[in-house]
Amino acid sequence: MNKFKSHPWHGISPGNEAPTVVTAFIEIVPSDTVKYEVDKETGHLKIDRPQKFSNVLPSLYGFIPQTYCDVKIAEFAALKSGRPVMKGDGDPLDICVLTEKTISHGDILLQAIPIGGLRLIDKGEADDKIIAVMKGDEVFEEWKDISDCTQAVIDRLKHYFLTYKNLPGAENPTCEITQVYGREEAYEVIKRSMEDYKNKFLTK
Repeated sequence: MNKFKSHPWHGISPGNEAPTVVTAFIEIVPSDTVKYEVDKETGHLKIDRPQKFSNVLPSLYGFIPQTYCDVKIAEFAALKSGRPVMKGDGDPLDICVLTEKTISHGDILLQAIPIGGLRLIDKGEADDKIIAVMKGDEVFEEWKDISDCTQAVIDRLKHYFLTYKNLPGAENPTCEITQVYGREEAYEVIKRSMEDYKNKFLTK
């Protein structure tokens, strides 16, 4: 039995069924007014910054353990977007998890079923956002692919990620979403991020 808390990025498996079912570590929930993220050194959840504006995160948000956005993620983003993407953002792969349930706080693990994703490029770096539904959710588990997702949900996710870093009226936005993609492409992104993780942290 492990007597110490595992590091949520390095000490927890992405799941035996990945990429079809993945473990998600949730950092932020829609009611949060500050942005939490895992401290890479200690594994503890820390305050990154207060939310600057009135943007409301429309889903649970976190990352898939033992993933990393680096060369293979950047190559795939460049291939699919036709844009020059030199590298990934150097973080674990982000995931948005849809559920009808009210989850009151982050720093939790759950099982999620990927149905698609957003190909986001932030200052020339690949920063994909996997879209998933919480396993066992009686409402959202009916959604098997991004084509099942309502346009309103997709638009809310896109709006949040396109605006949460930008000052109102800014002429040069830092983020661009080049594609909304489906389940099979999400699987490929997850697999590539797992390969990037192995190449970065497990290859000597």
